[in-house]
Amino acid sequence: MTGRTHHPAATEILGLPLSSPVVVGSGLLTDQERNIRRLLAAGAGAVVTKTIHPNPAPSGDERLLRLPTGMLNSTTYSRRAIGDWCAMLRRFADDRLPVIASVHADSPTELAALAERVTAAGSPALELGISCLNEEGGLEDTPERVAAYTTAVRRATPVPFSVKLAAGERLGERLDAAVASGADAITLSDTIAGLAVDPDTGEVQLGGAFGYSGPGIKPLVLAEIFALRRRGTDVPVMGCGGVRNATDVAEYLSVGADAVQVYTALHTNMLGTLAGIREGFDDWLRAHGGTVTDLVGRSIKEVTG
Repeated sequence: MTGRTHHPAATEILGLPLSSPVVVGSGLLTDQERNIRRLLAAGAGAVVTKTIHPNPAPSGDERLLRLPTGMLNSTTYSRRAIGDWCAMLRRFADDRLPVIASVHADSPTELAALAERVTAAGSPALELGISCLNEEGGLEDTPERVAAYTTAVRRATPVPFSVKLAAGERLGERLDAAVASGADAITLSDTIAGLAVDPDTGEVQLGGAFGYSGPGIKPLVLAEIFALRRRGTDVPVMGCGGVRNATDVAEYLSVGADAVQVYTALHTNMLGTLAGIREGFDDWLRAHGGTVTDLVGRSIKEVTG
């Protein structure tokens, strides 16, 4: 896809023209208006908000655990009121900023109502954060569950939206369910289950298995996107998992991602890290010639061509 400018790095996702395919993913860092604006100023093509939820769990023991190869986190959803988020989204819309609202709720009906409110506030695009495995009791995602949430949102809003899925069992079926139910794009991957143990005491850190993100999942997500594209899946994809530098971005685009989300790496020197990835990719693209459009899916062409 091509953007509205002739810059080689320009692209488009969910109807939003992006100056770069580098998108900041949803998380603690995108729970504040100030941070979202600063991330856009630092070069993000777009920013996905922290997941908005009508009934977030009460504030509890939400923690991050840094690992040598990424991070475990026990966080769930934003605790900001929907009204506060809608006011914030209206300001972003007034300033024509490429902000994607991440949303979830306890049922398809509640999510449809939330999507309707967020759309009325001017949000130009949504991401359905329906695959967070840190919910109490865990999450066993199924194609039927994905279809129910996606169908409800499609009926409630005309704006484009992506469904965020986790790599793993029955991914192809879950993706097909999302697309058949009206999703405009897929974000892959949400965190996957990870666990850390204190080797001296045997204590399970954070108290259990929670969402793992970081460089360790990048080869897994690359393989999933590559397989999806090879089987002919043509829905737009935002690749997400383990992005730390310009070459990671190039790899995701090469296997068929249309845009690339970065998040975990930004927990170290947030703005500087983002600027380095964005500027590094711009430099990489200039050095190699061509455009983002030329890069997208080139690995599949190499294999099938």
